[in-house]
Amino acid sequence: MENGETSGESIEDRIIELAKNKPDGITNNEIKADIPDTPPDIWIKTVNKLLKNGTLELFQDKNQLLYKYKDPSKKTVNKGADNEERVVYKIIEEAGNKGIWIRDIRFKSNLNMTQLNKVLKSLETKKIIKAVKSVAAGKKKVYMLYDLEPDNSVTGGAWYQDQDFESEFVDVLNQQCHRYLVERLEESIRLGGGPLLIKNRSYVTANDVHKFISDLGISKVLLSVEDMESILYTLVLDNKAERTLNAKGLRLYRAINSFLASPGIVKSTCGICPIEARCGETGLVNPKVCSYLKDWLNE
Repeated sequence: MENGETSGESIEDRIIELAKNKPDGITNNEIKADIPDTPPDIWIKTVNKLLKNGTLELFQDKNQLLYKYKDPSKKTVNKGADNEERVVYKIIEEAGNKGIWIRDIRFKSNLNMTQLNKVLKSLETKKIIKAVKSVAAGKKKVYMLYDLEPDNSVTGGAWYQDQDFESEFVDVLNQQCHRYLVERLEESIRLGGGPLLIKNRSYVTANDVHKFISDLGISKVLLSVEDMESILYTLVLDNKAERTLNAKGLRLYRAINSFLASPGIVKSTCGICPIEARCGETGLVNPKVCSYLKDWLNE
């Protein structure tokens, strides 16, 4: 057992599953019996985490502590909450996973800013709502229910990290996707056949490209097929690829020649070398000792 996992499942998943199967509550002894190979300090830390994020609730029955599973989708303001909290909660709930600005909450609730800020702070403390920075709103905060996953229009999806656009990451994906299309075209030409057969063999789907990028392991975030569609469409706009639909309505992509052919040097390792400006006949950086150039020439 490594990294807090038991039988392929995380400790957290095992405890949640145990609690789900016993709606009346589970005890420390039952948790210990279910994951006997896990050190107590590990599962106790996990239980505390689940209590903190509201997944488990702590009860006491006959001098015995019980942990009960609390369905995140049913988390709401409690009966003791005042009317202001209920009104604000309802407004935020209706906004869904795209969230709502504080200005709009104020307009719909008719609360002054002092009252509204107090209510929002209370709901955030209770982990009923959360504030998320929106890339679509100049990084202004929008509010949504605590357990909702923000929509891509809020977070920016895979192309944003901490609300900042990852231009270098997108450029790398763009280059690798184009390389895959070109290699597919060149392979189709090598296999021979008529022009129509070569053309049809060179088409790929976004699923094909997604598998290629996933196998490369160049992304630290989980990319979807839709993300690949976005990248491939930029190649279409750059006139590096064309897109068509097959009989089933599935989008197909293939590499095409640009209006102007790329200079030969661009296709070599020197054309994309980040320290090319420091390269010369002498010195530490020179063609004679460049391992990248040797690898490229041996391909």
